[in-house]
Amino acid sequence: MKSILLFIAALLLQGAAAAQVNEQPGQASVASPDKNLNFVFYQKANAAGKRELYYRVTYKHKTIILDSLLDLQLDNHLSESAMALKVDKQAKWFDNLAVTGIRHAAHDSTWTPQTGERAAIRDHYNQMTVNMVKDDNPIYPLSLEVRAYNEGVAFRFAFPENEKGTYYRVVQENTEFAFPVETKAWFHGWAQAPYQLLPLANWPDESERPLTLEVLGRIHVALLEANMVDYSRTKFRLHKTKPNTLVTSMHDPADLISPFATPWRGIMVAETAGALADNSHFILNLNPPSALPGADWIKPGKIMRVMTQTTASAKANIDFAAKRKLQYILFDWKWYGPAFSFDSDATRVAIPDFDLPEIIRYAAGKGVGVWLYVNQQALLAQGDTLFRTYKQWGVKGVKFGFVQVGSHRWTTWLEKAVRQAADAGLMVNIHDDWRPTGEQRTWPNLMTSEGIRGNEEIPDATHNTVLPFTRFLAGAADYTICYYDPRIKTTHAHQLALAAIYYSPLQTLYWYDKPEMSADEPELAFWDRIPTTWDDSKLLQGAPGQFVSTARRKGQDWFVGTITNNSARKASVKLDFLEPGRHYTATIYADDAAAPTKTKVGVSKRRVNADSVIEAELLPSGGQAIWLTPES
Repeated sequence: MKSILLFIAALLLQGAAAAQVNEQPGQASVASPDKNLNFVFYQKANAAGKRELYYRVTYKHKTIILDSLLDLQLDNHLSESAMALKVDKQAKWFDNLAVTGIRHAAHDSTWTPQTGERAAIRDHYNQMTVNMVKDDNPIYPLSLEVRAYNEGVAFRFAFPENEKGTYYRVVQENTEFAFPVETKAWFHGWAQAPYQLLPLANWPDESERPLTLEVLGRIHVALLEANMVDYSRTKFRLHKTKPNTLVTSMHDPADLISPFATPWRGIMVAETAGALADNSHFILNLNPPSALPGADWIKPGKIMRVMTQTTASAKANIDFAAKRKLQYILFDWKWYGPAFSFDSDATRVAIPDFDLPEIIRYAAGKGVGVWLYVNQQALLAQGDTLFRTYKQWGVKGVKFGFVQVGSHRWTTWLEKAVRQAADAGLMVNIHDDWRPTGEQRTWPNLMTSEGIRGNEEIPDATHNTVLPFTRFLAGAADYTICYYDPRIKTTHAHQLALAAIYYSPLQTLYWYDKPEMSADEPELAFWDRIPTTWDDSKLLQGAPGQFVSTARRKGQDWFVGTITNNSARKASVKLDFLEPGRHYTATIYADDAAAPTKTKVGVSKRRVNADSVIEAELLPSGGQAIWLTPES
């Protein structure tokens, strides 16, 4: 049986290879629709004579992922023993896989996100499925699924329903990513960490995902994880013996029941860092369609936190929110008592002079919705009824706080909590070290998440210029933008511009601020007008750690943000994205020492069209924001 399967596998591989370009016998590949990207799969024997799975990736005929191992390590012996099944004895579970068939397919569709950076997203890829089975145990088939998009390639392992019902325990994933020499990566050890551009050597820890790399001097690559909903989080570590090679590193084992698939391992590729950022929809396409089509209670908007939790302060914030065109206010932790205690009841107000029913009623009368913070302890203890209770109160959304992340246990719990919120008709914002993997496509009530070093930790301007090319490849992020707090390390125009640069359908503004800090500065009109979801988005120019300009359109209006790092810079903002032949009024908000306000932001207007260029004289840690509206 073994020799027959091997013979068939060899014929299938050679047959598949015959239809591909630049392949050797025994290889199979799939190319992106534009033919720029190519994923090559093959098997080869190791020193012990065992067959191993390998792949490589080329971009415009340049090898950007060198020959790299594909591997999972499973240990099903307890389930096999308990069910009187054959116990697998292989040192490595993949050692005796035989290829039984290879299929190619193509897909091209367009879908409409309920909230997003553009009105429509194209899902266009070519797919290769390599079917395999353990050659001494036919109850264990599996497939390698590969998708090749113009934006990148992705692969995962899929396990069909096991005919004997045995359970699966994935104890480690050992997939490699071998890079050319001199590759550098934007290393960050946890989701809220600062970034360092490092070679693939001597890292202080594993690195988070997405991980953006600079390859062959100019090509930009991002490694990411998609559709990680019933699994254990995987970061990237340096290979112990192979130079310039990264290896997937699971947080802990995943205990699974077939059918199941591992998360997608995505490899985004682009000529420039800006092109990489423009393809942030890539991770969404690797997730299932929305489970909540037409959910009209999912309403994006701008939100501010109530810093002093009293009825009077809440009403003052509601008045400010209504005046400044914000849709929501948030009551942060401790409103129901000590957040880290299971003794606290998240259905009871535990602070004096805080009439929550009256506050919700008052807010509704002003067109402002209320969000509540709930820590993991209360979510865990009360989650089966808590969201329905909040819906009855008139609450619009829940901010999950200090959630545990990484393990299989907490990953599945968190997905359940998002679903429970959806069942109750509530939106969700997940805070602290958790990062999305494209789940927003399936559960659009998941509006945003932290997993970012934002203004809670007051990062510098250089850090802010890295984020569009790294963290935001994973999806929306709640950066918690500030304005008046004296601790911010940037100019006010820099903070103003972040609302256009950073995507979040629930956009936090005025994070550390209070209404009495505001003098109704004229530049606040930019935040008053700006929406949080978009019909089109373009990263116009920039480089991580240097500067960035982003333009976003809603209807006929465009909003543009430009920021620099800690150094002063001149940037030319070309308006060639505007509709040709049409004139617009550009309202420009820029740092200006001569401005009569304490924020020192000047406001000017000029008439522009698609041929116009607006020069930005950026101060150190500075920025510029532009609102463009067409002439009637």
